[in-house]
Amino acid sequence: MSALNIKPAGSCKYDLIALGEIMLRLDPGEGRVRCAREFKVWEGGGEYNVARGLRRCFGLKTAVCTAFADNDVGRLIEDFILQGGVDTDFIRWAPFDGVGRVTRNGLNFTERGYGVRGAVGIPDRGNTAASQLKPGDFDWDNIFGKLGARWLHTGGIFAALSDTTPPLVIECVQKAKQHGTIVSYDLNYRPSLWKSIGGQKRAQEVNKEIAKYVDVMIGNEEDFTACLGFKVEGADEHLLHIDVTAFKKMIETAVKTYPNFKATATTLRAAKTATINDWAAIAWVDAKFYESRKYPDLEILDRVGGGDSFASGFIYGLMTTGDPQKAVDYGAAHGALAMTTPGDTSMASKDEVEKLMKGGGARVQR
Repeated sequence: MSALNIKPAGSCKYDLIALGEIMLRLDPGEGRVRCAREFKVWEGGGEYNVARGLRRCFGLKTAVCTAFADNDVGRLIEDFILQGGVDTDFIRWAPFDGVGRVTRNGLNFTERGYGVRGAVGIPDRGNTAASQLKPGDFDWDNIFGKLGARWLHTGGIFAALSDTTPPLVIECVQKAKQHGTIVSYDLNYRPSLWKSIGGQKRAQEVNKEIAKYVDVMIGNEEDFTACLGFKVEGADEHLLHIDVTAFKKMIETAVKTYPNFKATATTLRAAKTATINDWAAIAWVDAKFYESRKYPDLEILDRVGGGDSFASGFIYGLMTTGDPQKAVDYGAAHGALAMTTPGDTSMASKDEVEKLMKGGGARVQR
């Protein structure tokens, strides 16, 4: 594929490195956080979810760069990561002060939503070890140069955590580019993360600088507007109902502003209820648009992580086939399947993804 010059398989120790925070998700199941008596626990984080999906569903070699407070909660999250097969060699462990005044591990209380009740996330991530990461904490020359990584994935959630994470992201993407590693970035705008540290103005300052080093930019119309200042005419909260022509024009403007973008992609979601969504995806690669198969009236168990699973499928398709149409179809199918299971991360197999891409249904498998 002419748009991306991806290092060949087997030339690096890692297919993908992710930089971001991983939290412990507490899930009240069918109930509400405010009256829960028990929670199921999962691990999750926007950047990490992509690395885990590529490892568990698609069989690629991935690792995560992050940090935890060294206590039993941190070790529990590490155990989840080990179960997911993602390399933990680059996790930094911060001493725990016994209370969490200095450093702690992030928690994310997340309701799945049902029917007219939307999903709700209540993060508890102040003073986390990952938010205190700063430039110089990782040996990027060793990671990208000596060991080698074909792809780096990071995103706007991690960049919003503190004053030190944006310069760390910039240091990381600059080093990745220096060593010929493809960089993808999920804009993932979260107003709650930015509101106390400068709001949308600060979000744009940070993301516009990072965008200069990105090859593959992932984000929906809200992300492009809030983080990079591009607007799509005719947009509303039902993303499948926007003027797709206008959306395409926005992307064409964005890639002129950032000629380093080799590809962009986003999911298209119309939330009819929390559990019934129309679902699809669109990508721009090498000056052409590609739309996935549409999944109308998709029944959803847990929507959290659907976009991350789209990203991992899209990256897998680009890395292994070089075919943008297959890539966006891998992404849309993987995201759809990920939302049929609980937790932030995918439980799908590559065979299931490929079956769905071909139009396979939900008949029982015996």
